[in-house]
Amino acid sequence: MKLITFRRKPGADPEPGVLFDDAAVSLTPLGHSDMPSVLASDRSTIDNFLANPPAYAVTPRAAESHSEIPDVPTIFSKFSHCVIAPGDAIVLPKNSAKPDYEAEFAFVIGPGGRHIAAQDWPKHVAGYTIVNDVSARDFQKATSQWLMGKTFDTFGPMGPWITTADEIADPHALDIQLRINGELLQNSNTRELIFKIPDLVAYLSSVITLEPGDIVSTGTPAGVGFARRPQRWLRPGDEVVINIAGLGELRNPVVAEPQ
Repeated sequence: MKLITFRRKPGADPEPGVLFDDAAVSLTPLGHSDMPSVLASDRSTIDNFLANPPAYAVTPRAAESHSEIPDVPTIFSKFSHCVIAPGDAIVLPKNSAKPDYEAEFAFVIGPGGRHIAAQDWPKHVAGYTIVNDVSARDFQKATSQWLMGKTFDTFGPMGPWITTADEIADPHALDIQLRINGELLQNSNTRELIFKIPDLVAYLSSVITLEPGDIVSTGTPAGVGFARRPQRWLRPGDEVVINIAGLGELRNPVVAEPQ
C-alpha cells in the first residue's frame, strides 16, 4: 500500500489517500483529515474500504566519510517548511557555498509511544519513504549545532509516497542510489546503516514521545559530498534522483534562490 497526501486540484485542501498506479483514493470518507490520523487508525478498516473504493486520477504531490563510528546516533530536526514534494525545486540559498545532498531511507511512525523496547519496533512503524537530507555544509560545520545547516527552506525533499511496512520484507536490505544529472554518486544498501530501526526507535522514544506521522530519516549509508574529492556540491540546473528498492523514486530539480 502506498500512502500519499495530495490535492484534487491546485488550491484544494490536502487529503490523505492511497495510490494505485496513477489513481488515488481519498481516505477522507473514513474521517481522516491528515496522514497522522491514517497512521494511527485500524488498518482493517482501510482495507475494507479499499475493497470497493471510489477512485479518480491525480498527479501525486506529496561509511564513506571516514569518520569514527559514533556510540549513539546524532539527532537533529528539520522544520516542516523544509519539506517539498517530488518534482518541487530544491532552492539553493544565496548565502551558502556548500549545498550538499544525502540519499536517506526513512521510516514513519504509526502507533506512537514512549520507552519502546527495541524488539517492539514493528508494532510502531507504519511504513517507509525516501528523504533527501539536503544540507548547507558551511552553515552546518560553523558550530557544533547542525540545525541551521539542515533547515533551509526546501531542504527536505520527501516521497513519492509512504510504502506500508507489510510490503517490505526486510527494511535493512534495500538498495539505495542517488544520481545527479544521470551520474551515479551514491550507491549502497540499508544494511550498511550504523543504527538500524530498532536502535533508533528505542533511543528516540527514551527521550521523546513518538507520535503517529513522525518521520525518522535514518542517515545515509552511502558517501556524501563533503567526503568526496573533489567535492561535488549541488548547482542550479541539476536534477537529483534517489531510488530505494521497493519505495519508488524521488526526483527534484535544483534552482538558485533569486538574488
